[in-house]
Amino acid sequence: MSMDFGSLASSATPIAVGGIAGFLVGFAIKKVIKIVLIIAGLMIVAIVALGYQQYVSVDWNMVQEAGSGLMGNVSNTNIPGTEQSISSVMAAFGIPLVGSLAAGFILGFIKG
Repeated sequence: MSMDFGSLASSATPIAVGGIAGFLVGFAIKKVIKIVLIIAGLMIVAIVALGYQQYVSVDWNMVQEAGSGLMGNVSNTNIPGTEQSISSVMAAFGIPLVGSLAAGFILGFIKG
């Protein structure tokens, strides 16, 4: 029983590349999200503290309306800037690459 290493390498390459790329992207995105959330939290704490000391006045109803409008724009099913849905991108790149990319992303996000 002989095995052709050329076909094995050609099928393993997208899986390895997708897994490594997904891990790196997941790791980096988690680090960026942590930094952004820390900065946003500090800004909210500063605004609440300044409002408590009556240095500023905050209309929290307007803040809530702006936040809910922003969240409505995030839940778009198309990839931003394109007319492609996620399923068409997955079909174009192949299930092994996208699957390993997703698995690597989850592992990188967990480790980050």
